[in-house]
Amino acid sequence: MGSLSIFHWLIVLLIVVLMFGTKKLPNIGKDLGGAVRGFREGMKDGQTAEAKQSAEER
Repeated sequence: MGSLSIFHWLIVLLIVVLMFGTKKLPNIGKDLGGAVRGFREGMKDGQTAEAKQSAEER
């Protein structure tokens, strides 16, 4: 088991290109990046809200 080698990642990339085509890949990357960015901002907001709440309780 363990981690995947570069050969495995090339096969995965080939399958993704065959499934979606090269024209859709930039849009998929942009959407995925936006989702990750939104998740990170949500996590920051949650931590900030928790810090404010714990400061008010003291």
